This record gives sequence, C-alpha cells and structure tokens, in this order.
Amino acid sequence: MTKKKTMNFTKYIKWFWGIVLGGLFSLCFVFLLASWGLFGTLPTFEELENPENNLATEIISSDGKTIGKYAHENRTPVHYKDLPQNLVKALVATEDERFYEHSGIDFRGTARAVLKPGSGGASTITQQLAKMLFTKRASKNIVLRVVQKMKEWVVAVKLERQYTKNEILAMYLNKYDFLNQAVGIRSAARIYFGKEPNQLDLHESAMLVGMLKNSSLFNPLRREKRVFNRRNVVLKQMFRNDYISEKQKDSLQVLELGLNYTPESHSDGLATYFREYTRSFLKGWVKNNPKPSGELYDIYRDGLKIYVTIDSRMQKYAEEAMTEHMSNLQKYFFEEQKRNRTAPFYDIDKSEIRKILVRAKKNSDRYKKMKAAGKSDKEIEKAFQTKTDMRVFTWKGDRDTVMSPYDSIRYYKHFLRSGLASIEPQTGHIKAWVGGINNKHFKYDAVKQQKRQVGSTFKPFVYATAINQLKRSPCDKLPNTPYTIPKEKYGMQDDWTPRNVGEKYGGELTLKEALAGSVNVITARLIDDVSPVNVARLAKSAGVETEFKANPSIALGAIDLTLLEMTSAYSTFANKGMRVSPMFITQIEDKNGTVLETFVPETKEVLSEESAYVILNLMEGVTQSGSGLRLRTYYPRPKFVTGYPYKFSNAIAGKTGTTQNHTDGWFMGMVPNLMTGVWTGGEDRSIHFAGIAKGQGAAMSLPTWAIFMRKCYEDKTLNISKEPFEKPENLSINIDCEKHEEESKKNKDGDQKEEQKEEDDF
Repeated sequence: MTKKKTMNFTKYIKWFWGIVLGGLFSLCFVFLLASWGLFGTLPTFEELENPENNLATEIISSDGKTIGKYAHENRTPVHYKDLPQNLVKALVATEDERFYEHSGIDFRGTARAVLKPGSGGASTITQQLAKMLFTKRASKNIVLRVVQKMKEWVVAVKLERQYTKNEILAMYLNKYDFLNQAVGIRSAARIYFGKEPNQLDLHESAMLVGMLKNSSLFNPLRREKRVFNRRNVVLKQMFRNDYISEKQKDSLQVLELGLNYTPESHSDGLATYFREYTRSFLKGWVKNNPKPSGELYDIYRDGLKIYVTIDSRMQKYAEEAMTEHMSNLQKYFFEEQKRNRTAPFYDIDKSEIRKILVRAKKNSDRYKKMKAAGKSDKEIEKAFQTKTDMRVFTWKGDRDTVMSPYDSIRYYKHFLRSGLASIEPQTGHIKAWVGGINNKHFKYDAVKQQKRQVGSTFKPFVYATAINQLKRSPCDKLPNTPYTIPKEKYGMQDDWTPRNVGEKYGGELTLKEALAGSVNVITARLIDDVSPVNVARLAKSAGVETEFKANPSIALGAIDLTLLEMTSAYSTFANKGMRVSPMFITQIEDKNGTVLETFVPETKEVLSEESAYVILNLMEGVTQSGSGLRLRTYYPRPKFVTGYPYKFSNAIAGKTGTTQNHTDGWFMGMVPNLMTGVWTGGEDRSIHFAGIAKGQGAAMSLPTWAIFMRKCYEDKTLNISKEPFEKPENLSINIDCEKHEEESKKNKDGDQKEEQKEEDDF
C-alpha cells in the first residue's frame, strides 16, 4: 500500500496574504504620501472653501427672470434646494449608487473595477468633482495617472469632510460642462429645455444626467439618437434602484427628448442690444468700484448680479411686435426695389453710392481682419470682389448662399432698420429696449447709439412751451397761412418760410387741429411767439441731451436725436411735468448677495402739471382725428399696415413724425403709465420708400407700437393703464373747444352789443 504525500499550502497562503497586505500597505502608503503633498501641491482649506470658478454675471429683469449673462463660462450656480429630486435621484442611480454610504471613495466599486475590467467606472461623484475642481486632464502615462488618482482620492476625502452630501451634489452639477455654452445645471436646463432646474420633468433630468458620462459623445444637438438611448439607460438605472416604477420607466422611455434649444450667446435671447449697452456701462462701473482689496471686479467670472428695469414680458412682446411688422414691411420694400435702378438708394448718383459701399467695407469685420493681417489694399479689394460661401440674414432664417462681400454689403443695405424704447414715466424705468431687427447681423443700436432727424415728433415741445409760457389753449385759433420769420430776428442767413405738406392753406385752425394735422405754418408762428431758445431750453430740461442750435427750424424737427432721448423727454408729459431720468439698472450685487450699489434716478420739475395735461390733451387729438387715427377706427387699410385693425378705445396721446423724403418714420405714443417710442428707416438716409404712403411714420413705426401695446394689454399681469390721463384740479386752461367756441361767440356778440350801445348813446 502506497502512502499518500501530504501537500503543504502554508507557504502559498503566506505568499497570498503577503501580496494582498503588501498591496494594501503600498496603496495606503502612496495615499499617505499623496496626502502629504509629495506628488504635488494639494488644495488648501481656503481653496476647498472657495474652489476657483468662472461664475457668469447675471442680468436679472424686474420680474425676476435672467435675461442674459456675461461669461467666459456660462455658469450660474444653484443651491441644492433648487434642484428637483428627480434630477438628484437620476444622478445617484446612474453615477454613484452608494453615494450616501461611502466617504468619498467606493472601495467596493474600486475592487470590482480592478477584478472585473469593463464592469463600470470606480470614480464616485465626489472623486469626479475633485477631478473637475483640482486636477488637470487625465494623463496617458500609467504611473502619472495612478498619482493623479491618489490625489483625487485625497481631495475627495477632504471634500466629504468639508461639505455635506447635498452640497457635493450641487457643486458637481454646477461645475459640469454640458456643451453649447451650457456650463452647470442651470445653464443646461435653460439652454436645452428653456426651463429653470426646478422645472425639469423626470425624462428631461434623465437626459442631462446621461450627458454626464461624456457630453461630447452625448451631445443632443448632434447625436440625438445616441442621447435618446443614453437617457433610457438612466431611466433603467432609476428603476433598478427603486426610484421609479417599471410602468413609469416604460412610459418615459418612449418619449421624445423634447428639446427646446434656447442659446444664450451674446447675440441670442432677449434684449441683446440692451445687454450690450449694459456690458459697456459695467466695464466703466468696475473701474470706479473696486473690491475692498483694490482688485477690480471681472464681469465675466465674478458672478455679479445686475438687477435691471427691463420687464422680460414686455421685452418679449416688443421684440415680437418688431419682428411681425418689420418682416411684413420688408416684403413691400423689396418689391419696390425691383423697379429701382440704384436699389436700395434714391436721390444720389453712382459716385455717392460708391462712397457708401466703400465706407461700409472699411467698417466690416472682414476688412479689419485683413488689414490686421497685413494685406494690401489691392488684395483686400480683390477679396471683396470675389464670390465666396457665406450665410446671410433673411426674415425666414439665416440662409447659405454664394456672393461677393461687396454684394453682401449691398444686400444688407436693403433691410430697413427699426428701434423701440419703452419707459415707465413715473419711475424712469426702461421696460423694453429693442435696438434693431437682429443683433447678430445688425449691431448698430437704434435706441442709444443712433441719432436721426426727429421731424414732427419735436412739435409737441413747441406747443408745450407756448402752453406753459403763454397759457395757450388747445382751442385757440391761428391762421393757416404761410408765415415768414425774417433772417435778422434769430441770426439766420436767410428768411425762413416753411410750407405745409401738400401746400394746403386757408382759414383758421385750433391748436389741437394743427397738431393733429401736423400743420407746419402754425408751428412756425408758435415758435416765433415763444422764441426757439425757450423751446430748446424746455426740450433739454425734459431729457434731450444732444447739443443743438436753437434756431426756428427746430420747430419742424430739423435736428438729430436718439430714440431714448425722445422717449424719455416725452415721458415728462405723462408724469405731470416732472422729469425722471431714465434708469436701466436698479441694483448691483456680488456673488454672495452683498449690495454693491443701488441706483436712484434724478427728478426735477420741467413744466406745470396743468401745462403737461394740456399738451397730453393736444396729443390725444393726434389719435382721435390726426395721423394716429388708425389706432382707433376701422376701414380698409393697405396690407403693409401690419396687424390692422387695432381698435384701441382708451386714452392715447401720441405724435407721428416723417422726415424729408420719408427717410425716417417715427411714432411716439403714451398711456398714463407707459411711454413708448418707435423709429424706422434705412441704414443710410438715401434708403427709403419712394412715396409717403409707405414711408410715413404712421405706416413704418405706428404698427410696431400698436402690436406691442396690444400684446401688453392682453397680459393682465402687466397692469398697463387704460384709464384717462389724470386731470389736474382747478384747470384754468380751457380744453373744451365746443364750450370755448360758444364762450367766444358770446363774448363776440357781447362786444358787438356793447359797441352798438355806445354808438346809440353817442
């Protein structure tokens, strides 16, 4: 019988445990070395408290909506309490199932990843946050990658000691780059779904969590099908972790992504022209308001909060109104230009057209870049004459085409431009600011940058001066006959004899009829009665900042002013003669909510309450029987009068304005608590409609005003007044022209009887 040899496993067991324990000891030792900073500096306590972030400066509207940001990274952090639970559950279920159990490192997950490659990543949410905050891109060198991983572990443990689990989740979601200028969960929710994070539906949260694996790989704008499948994996994980039922999972997995892409670049979103003006203001503000340390605030990364006066609802309605009218009006302008040999220019020769195009060339980005690159004039000219691929603006969306840069300049000259400004007279708050038809393609701001001739919209300042200075009544009559102011009187080079439009004269007109009909000769008589200097003084006191010569021609608006100046000055009439300087920012805060500055408008009395009310009464006549009558009545109108009929029945004071050759069309209209001005015209003064029917202010600008106001009235949350203008007590100036006519007749009859009695007595 053979004796079996007994196997001795003792040494193998010793070797096994030696390797395991040695490995663990080595791992702990490396971890300890990393924590001592041997492999590179680790973040300090202060850095953990304040991890370096690029925080976007937010522009917050008067109704609490973020309407824009200034940022290198479009990041605006949110607190955990503002995150929906469906988002939190989706994140934990997908990225770190044992998040609430570990202390920064998931050793079970790590062991699984080592022993079973391909079974899933071992990094916890805290480790991923540590990597985003304090380590650079993963190294391809295996040794360096192990060192990086050790540092991530150390930082993750520190983060877990320093912050609560909820704070870590919020920090992670606030830090992640979701692409397409969506850095952080708030930007991602707004850009991909047009929502705040707490408004996200479960399937929307699942899509965003799915992007966390690799936002480039799962970009919903480029790989929708792949993102759809990834979202469903997240929903499956939520079911697996008992966050949702199988029925919920199945019903949600069949839904489309439901994207509502809302880009937040500087040229997209609401109030783009206003945001650009605010940015230029802030660049000056930071220089005069440094931090306590003396360092200047950076509007692109310090997370300031700029509270502005713009109302997001009114801004939206203003932009919609402009788009609706200008896209319609442009069709008729294009149609007219087919018959114009020098389109889109009128009244100038080829040499002048050439000068305009060359000036536009030199102002273009293409020219400036080529000049900066050292290109010769000959090379630049050749480039501008050569056809190339480009994407151009149309009212139906941007279009790819082939044309030379010179052709594109002329193409863009065909587009009519417009601006709208709306102010609350009692506070001076600017509620809407539309500087143009499209900020991406037309940068020039028609509200603040541009100055254009104001035409008849300046006449109310002449009438207001006469009312305030001479106590003129709207019922006073003046002869509708040619009137000459001699050159000697105001130092003019020639006599000044303005003419009425259409050369219509004869009889007498009341001041109310004269303003409603925009009668030039009566305005000339009035400015001669009160003097141009007094008219200029009142206009400047009301809000006109541009310097101009006080000569008689200002009566007909022969001066260039900004739309904001005009809108602000008109607001004085609606505010009982009190001037409130226009405001666009109410408060600036730092990222911690500390108030850095509060803004208060300047106020002053410009004219008496009585005079202000009487001029409003005069301007109501414009919408009752003058060029603004179409706001109220209904009769067949041409289709270029967009949105007609309007059928307003409430008190509206207004004034249209049309400059020479129909170059500029204005409408200034107000109700008791809102003053809105609109300008429309070509980029150059030689670009205009051929006739006054389409070129007048009542056709070019009034429709935008009417559509905007109709939308405002339909929104009952805005409380735009439909009440009459408040009448002062003890009004001494008569505004009842029928009563005035009867009293004048009685006085005349009385005078005649008195004269007859004197003759009889004699």
